[in-house]
Amino acid sequence: MWLWSVISLNVIFSLVTVLAGRDFYSILGVSRSANTNQIKKAYRKQAKELHPDHNKDDPDANQKFADLGAAYEVLSDKEKRELYDRCGEDCLKKDGMMGGNQDPFASFFGDFGFHFGGGHSEHNEIPRGANLVMDLWVSLEELYSGNFVEITRNKHVIKPAQGTRKCNCRQEMVTRHLGPGRFQMTQQQVCDECPNVKLVNEERILEVEVEPGMTDGQEQKFVAEGEPHLDGEPGDLILRIKTTPHAKFERRGDDLYTNITLSLQDALVGFSLDIEHLDGHKVTVSRDKVTWPGARIRKKGEGMPNYENNNLHGTLFITFDVEFPKTELSTEDKEAIKKILNQSSNNNVYNGLRGY
Repeated sequence: MWLWSVISLNVIFSLVTVLAGRDFYSILGVSRSANTNQIKKAYRKQAKELHPDHNKDDPDANQKFADLGAAYEVLSDKEKRELYDRCGEDCLKKDGMMGGNQDPFASFFGDFGFHFGGGHSEHNEIPRGANLVMDLWVSLEELYSGNFVEITRNKHVIKPAQGTRKCNCRQEMVTRHLGPGRFQMTQQQVCDECPNVKLVNEERILEVEVEPGMTDGQEQKFVAEGEPHLDGEPGDLILRIKTTPHAKFERRGDDLYTNITLSLQDALVGFSLDIEHLDGHKVTVSRDKVTWPGARIRKKGEGMPNYENNNLHGTLFITFDVEFPKTELSTEDKEAIKKILNQSSNNNVYNGLRGY
């Protein structure tokens, strides 16, 4: 009886969900408790996969992409999401809160540097403003876990103004009649009359996704966010990834390097300690043998995530240094150490330069 009650409740819940509109959580592939960053990442990933230019053989490609955009529009907005969670998509439509946003894939994240072809053509005759290339400094923690970074862009925007101006100026050959059988050809500048414009400074908030495993030099492009052109299209804003030096870790490719200083006691008798990684998880390092200065151990799978496949990680290399005591030893302590180590002072080895 209890089982049938549970099944009945699930069926009723499913019917209510269908009647209330689309299931935006299922469309994005996230749980109902997903935070904003998880929603953004899920949208960005699926937007690439479901873009109509990439699925021309699928007759439902446009609808799937529209559903994805609607899901992101609602779940990324706190007010809309709360209303949707209470009574579904129909409530949003009744309140006029659906369909008011532009394509979030283009306006929110800019251009990700990929085009699927067929929908974009170049017009070389249209002049363009200059591209802006800027360094985006990010932390090693952000490159390890991923993050969304907001930047403020102050840009000049072309607005209409009173009057007219000369535009589309060009050099043309003009023929002048000088007399019977006499002509002169000269080159002169010819311009059109265009409505006047002015440059107005505007502030925009752009959001850049720092993907796990990105490396220095990788670029994120925002189309038309560069310098304006009075007679053409604005250039692009290109953000180039740069890593801020880290206090504990050094990155080389997908591998990480760090140093640990041990006490002489731990170096001789063994030790066990935890290293806090870039995302806060602990990496346990232990050794029951003697550890000499310069010794190195490796922890596979504890390096940086691979950019192409985040499930793969590089190696963490740990190099040890040994801190010797700075206090003077008594005669009894020295004799005790000699007895424990049992090393002959006549076995000193001089490691000179070889080959000379």
